[in-house]
Amino acid sequence: MSDSSLRQGYGPAQVELLARVERDLRARMSAAKPRRLAHSLSVARTAEELALLYGEDPFEARLAGLLHDWDKVLDGEEQLAEAMRQGIDLGVELSLVLPLLHGLTAAGRLPRLYPELPESVIRAIRLHTLGSARMTGLDMILFVADGIEPLRKASPGIARVREMLARGASLPELYWESFASGVSFVIETRRYLYPGTIETYNQIVLERARDAARGQR
Repeated sequence: MSDSSLRQGYGPAQVELLARVERDLRARMSAAKPRRLAHSLSVARTAEELALLYGEDPFEARLAGLLHDWDKVLDGEEQLAEAMRQGIDLGVELSLVLPLLHGLTAAGRLPRLYPELPESVIRAIRLHTLGSARMTGLDMILFVADGIEPLRKASPGIARVREMLARGASLPELYWESFASGVSFVIETRRYLYPGTIETYNQIVLERARDAARGQR
């Protein structure tokens, strides 16, 4: 664990929880998923930095980053089984939306492992694969950090988000670009696009149009 937690003025209980979560994460991923572990640690650092930049809670951001891919150690069959065990219903055959499930199943399991986790962290983990038209600051930070952390290879969409961040774009703009780029990637790679994603996309488009109209009055 880095000294950044101490520099941010985290309390002893927060430092202890972060250290325990990171130990558990390393034990869970080091052997089976070392690259996923590296990604999770990088997302945690990136989320913490974004939280400091955009006035959100850096402790919660770091915690969400560490835990967001907790269930990525499960293979496809295990993820499906866990989703069915939890009664997750997305309105479609779950095998069609397998890449979305790990955030939902982790959000269902983590409160039992870490009862002290804030609900805001659980919510951000739940939404980091789905997105929403009603994202909190922490939700957006985890969503964006997951896409732009330094270890992730840059696609054109990721490069745009990184450039926008460097130019000082707002957090909602970063989230919108991240979300829209993800939709484009699914379409470009001819993959199944979850209908709920289309609905969320359209909701955001309409809200942005309304906001723009209000701004012109």
